[in-house]
Amino acid sequence: MQPSMPHVLVLDGLWNKSVAAVRSLGKRGYRVAVGERTRFAPALFSKYCSRRFLCPSAASFPEAFLDALEEELRIGRYDVVLAMEFGTQVLIARNRHRFEGLARFPFAPAEIAIRVQDKGELASFAMSHGVQCPLTFRPGGPGEASPLADRLPYPLLIKPRLSSGGRGIVRVENASQLRATYPKVHAVHPMPILQECLPPGGDALGVGVLMNFSSEPRATFAYRRLREYPVSGGPSTLRESVRDEALCRTTERLLSALGWVGVAMAEFKVDPRDGQRKLLEVNPRFWGSLHHAIVSGVDFPHLLCRMAMEGDVPIQQEYRVGVRSRSVIHGELMHFISNPERFHLRPGFLDFSIPDDLLSTTDPWPVVGRVSSLIPALYDRELREAMLG
Repeated sequence: MQPSMPHVLVLDGLWNKSVAAVRSLGKRGYRVAVGERTRFAPALFSKYCSRRFLCPSAASFPEAFLDALEEELRIGRYDVVLAMEFGTQVLIARNRHRFEGLARFPFAPAEIAIRVQDKGELASFAMSHGVQCPLTFRPGGPGEASPLADRLPYPLLIKPRLSSGGRGIVRVENASQLRATYPKVHAVHPMPILQECLPPGGDALGVGVLMNFSSEPRATFAYRRLREYPVSGGPSTLRESVRDEALCRTTERLLSALGWVGVAMAEFKVDPRDGQRKLLEVNPRFWGSLHHAIVSGVDFPHLLCRMAMEGDVPIQQEYRVGVRSRSVIHGELMHFISNPERFHLRPGFLDFSIPDDLLSTTDPWPVVGRVSSLIPALYDRELREAMLG
């Protein structure tokens, strides 16, 4: 008699990566429930979603969210909980004791996750372990940033320490812009870092990794970002799987030294001045282009669930190279609209032979969920800001 497949609760159903996880697990026979603060969320519309869990916002009402989650886990008899967004992941990790015996939560402790997310801490740690980064400066606020302004290399990026997806990043071209802009960013994101803006021309690369409970690598996947939105740099809208053993080993060593557990994705950019791959940040969570890894042959949600259930999984480093995927809604669409070379793009915007993060003939309803998610965004500021980045 075959054992029954796990019952998994996928939280943060608003995102395309959540749809990717739900589809992946559902196709493998898992029973999948989806949680979100609104019923107008793409993952809740998937045919693989067997139960919809409407819950308070983890960001705005953390205690109410935790209470609702605890009740849902008692009722639903889940085996594994997957948090797809960093804030949800950290909140549950901080309150892990409340869910002992109710479900497995295969993610790193909150303090480690925050340390990895902090761009300033990460750059210092990475450079001390031989991983190259762009020149990075960590002023303690506007009072320290202003005296530095005349001695810094420009252009520079003012980067919030704990943001993701390009949120809050501002480019400055000279000292006067830095003095005017830094306090504004600091008011919203305290003590942002200053980082050298690498020249255009170098490849943008990503490495997704799964680390086991002993911080040993179990799956690694590398890809090149072919298009992004904003066009000047942001989340990928078109990518291609590549083989880069050196970069994969570098990422694995860094995450192992950090004591990481679970999934993460490191972003690198090739500096065209010296050809070196330089670390920009590590996303200590599921990343937006998760679907690309899955279609290339590395099913991170499935591997993470197996690891949670069985304690570990065999090493997987093989995947198909040259596989492309994209995100038409809204990434590729916005890239097309904002790119002056829009009619010369290769592949073209209307090339629907490339697998898409959301569009699917066998599971079409998440597209309706994506469009309908605009309804609550009209009156819900938190949802609107999350969707707009």
